[in-house]
Amino acid sequence: MEQAIVAGGCFWCTEAVFRDVVGVDKVESGYIGGTKVNPTYREVCTGTTGHAEGIRLTFDPAVTSLAEIYDMFLGTHDPTQLNRQGNDIGTQYRSAIFPLSAEQGEEAEAAIDRWNDENGKTAVTTIEGLEGGKQTKPWYPAEDYHQEYWEGEGQRNPYCLAVIPPKLMKLRKSFQNKVKA
Repeated sequence: MEQAIVAGGCFWCTEAVFRDVVGVDKVESGYIGGTKVNPTYREVCTGTTGHAEGIRLTFDPAVTSLAEIYDMFLGTHDPTQLNRQGNDIGTQYRSAIFPLSAEQGEEAEAAIDRWNDENGKTAVTTIEGLEGGKQTKPWYPAEDYHQEYWEGEGQRNPYCLAVIPPKLMKLRKSFQNKVKA
C-alpha cells in the first residue's frame, strides 16, 4: 500500500470521489501546507493558517497507480481555478499535490503536464512541500465529524448535494474502469 496527499477544494467533495475508486483502501480528510500546528477546521476556514483542505489516500498501486490517482484528482475538480473551487474561495481551497517522495513529485509534474496537453488549458495546481525528496509539511487529520462526511451528514447537506454528485459523475464517465461496483 502507498499513500498520496492531494487538495482540490472542499475535502468532503474530494473524499467522496476517492472513496469510490478501486484500490483505494482509506481516505482521510485533513489539513496540510500551513504554519499552525494542529489547526482546527474553524482556523483553516479563516484562510489565515496557510493550510489546504486535503485528503490522504491509502491505495494499492497494483490496482490503481499513482499516475491514475493524480489523473482522477485533476479530472474531477477544476485545476484552473486559483485558490477556489466554485463558491469556495480562499487558499484553503487551492488545487495542490503534496508529494511524499521525489518519485511522487515527478509523477505529479507528469500528471499536470498530461492534463494541460489533453485539455488545452493550464492547471494552476501547485506541487508543495517537497524538499530533499521528502514532504516537509505535516499532515493533520481533520476532526472526526469530517471523516466519511458524504456517507453520513453530507447526503443531507444542500452544499454537498449540489457539488458532490457532479464530481462523482465525472469520475464515472472519465474513469469508469476505476470505479467500485
